[in-house]
Parts: sequence; structure tokens; C-alpha cells
Amino acid sequence: MRKKVLIVAEISSNHAQEISRAFKMIKRAARAGADAVKFQAFTPDDITLDSGNRYFILEHPKWGGERLYDLYKKAYLPYEWLGALQKCAAKEDLVFFATAFSKRGVDELEKINVPMHKISSFELNDPSLIEYAAATGKPIILSTGMATFSEIESAVRAARRAGSGRITLLKCTSAYPASPLNMNLRTIPDMKRKFGCEVGLSDHTIGIAAPLAAVSLGATVIEKHFTIGGRKDTPDEFFSIKPEELKELVSSIRAIESVLGEVSYRPAGAELNMRKYRRSLFVSEDVGKGEVFTEINIRSVRPGYGMPPATLGEVLGKRAKKAIKKGSPLNAGMILLAGPVRTGKKK
Repeated sequence: MRKKVLIVAEISSNHAQEISRAFKMIKRAARAGADAVKFQAFTPDDITLDSGNRYFILEHPKWGGERLYDLYKKAYLPYEWLGALQKCAAKEDLVFFATAFSKRGVDELEKINVPMHKISSFELNDPSLIEYAAATGKPIILSTGMATFSEIESAVRAARRAGSGRITLLKCTSAYPASPLNMNLRTIPDMKRKFGCEVGLSDHTIGIAAPLAAVSLGATVIEKHFTIGGRKDTPDEFFSIKPEELKELVSSIRAIESVLGEVSYRPAGAELNMRKYRRSLFVSEDVGKGEVFTEINIRSVRPGYGMPPATLGEVLGKRAKKAIKKGSPLNAGMILLAGPVRTGKKK
């Protein structure tokens, strides 16, 4: 049986730095059927420098011209909230975890004993951070946006070297929003083979088509940015899905899981009763005793009460042992044998 896909509602900055809104988002994610909620554990100083130097000015259709420090100042979540948010998630039967962007972030998350650690695509090239998170011995999730094969390989090596409990790679396109043309989801099964890890998707496209395709390709984790709307000033609002879309995503993924099933080359239980309606040999015209069987008076038709169609060649040219009415299923007892005729049944 396939493992159930872990569906993660990524709150990101959509809490708008209001803890009451963050609580509400956790509850709405649970109501929509998500398995987990994920936040981002950082302060602006964990990620960048408070500088107006041109290197720290964003170039982006939505965030362009803004200082990195100012963007993160609007997006960060106070570390002091983490424990309360975790308790809220536990009451809603949701897994709670967060992305750490610094060693301090890992330490703060360890204080509340999160079940796993997440490293973002932008930090994938920082082996010291990966090793620090992996050294907790907990499962680690690594997003792979912008990364080359060798960079992913190095990150996985760092996590394994430090003793990570389990590694999951997330296929990711770090564009906001991401174009479907840049997703290349066929990479998912290839990543699974080449890195020997579970593989999922961190999705920044508009809509839910990409996560559904990813699940059909073997993704076991889906992370999707989530909002409850009403705050267009949060950095991630414009590419996040709302509760009704999250609910549709969850129900669609669960349906895909059901139809994927397992590798099987045997009839399903529900098919067994239908086997009797497959083709078999029937007498298609009245046949007199001693009459020769031909393609006119013997045909392969539905249902399946006669001899198997594969025996037709052995029947043609033989004679009827007795008179047979049209519509009778042909069986070996109706044939004068000059040699054996297979019935299709095991002896």
C-alpha cells in the first residue's frame, strides 16, 4: 500500500504578524483536511543584513525595489509565538513544524520539540545549517528550488553525514508565482531513484494542478502556501490558495491515492463476477448431429459460458456429437473427437 501523502498548509507570512490570525489559519487548515501546518522561524537578522546597499535591493514584479531586510521584517513570526501555535495545531490534530533559517531557528524549534526540520531552497547551499538541523536526529525536509544536481547531492550528503533520521526532498521552482511550464515534475520519480529519498513538492504555482500531478508521479509530501484572504499586504498572499481550494486539493489527492492503488496483474475483486460476461464459443446456428462445425455455426461472442475463444481453431472441422440449438454454449461433450479438444480448464 502507498503511504498517505502528507499535505502541508504553508502559512509562511500570511499570518500578517497577528497571532489571532495565525490561530484562525491553523483552524481553517484543519477544517479543510490538511495534515500539517508549517510556519517560518526567523527574524530579519537571521537571514540578511540591515543594509540599503544595492546588493540588498529586490528585483521582482511584486517586491521589486524593496530592501530584503524590510521584506523579512514584514514577514517574520516572533519566536515567542511558536509554543502557542504548536498547542493550537495539536488541538486540531495537525502536525506542526517550521522552516529554520539559522542555527538559532533550529534551537528555538527544538525547545518545543518539533517532529521534523525544514530547510528552504535558498538555504540549500548552506551545509553548516543543514548539518546543524540534521544533527538533531530528526527527519529533515530539503527544498530544492534553484539547485543543480550536484548541489542537491551535497545537501543530502551533509544531512546524512550529520545523522538525519530521514530525508525528504521537495521538488521546487523558486519563482513567485511559478509557471507550470517551469515545473518539470517528471523529475520527481528520477529524484527518488537517484537520491534514495522520499520526494514531494513545494508548490508556488497558481491553482492545484501541479500538486495533483506530483502525487500521481509518486510525491509523498505536498506543501502549498495557504491564506484565509483579506490581507493583500502580506508578501505571499498573491500566490497562496484559500480554504476552499485547500479543501479541494485534499479531497483530490485522497481520490488520487485511492485510484493509484498498487501494482497488480490480477482481476480486482469487483471484476470477478464480470468474468462470466467475457467472450466464449457459442453455437450461432442450429447444428444437426454429425454436422461439421464452421465459422458460420460457431462464433466467439459474449457471455463466457462456453469454451474459450482460443480453442476455436481446434473445434472447426470437427463434427457435432448431437443436435445443438442456436444459442447453446459450446462444450467438449458436444464434439466428436478425432483428437483432444482443450476446454481451457486445468486437469
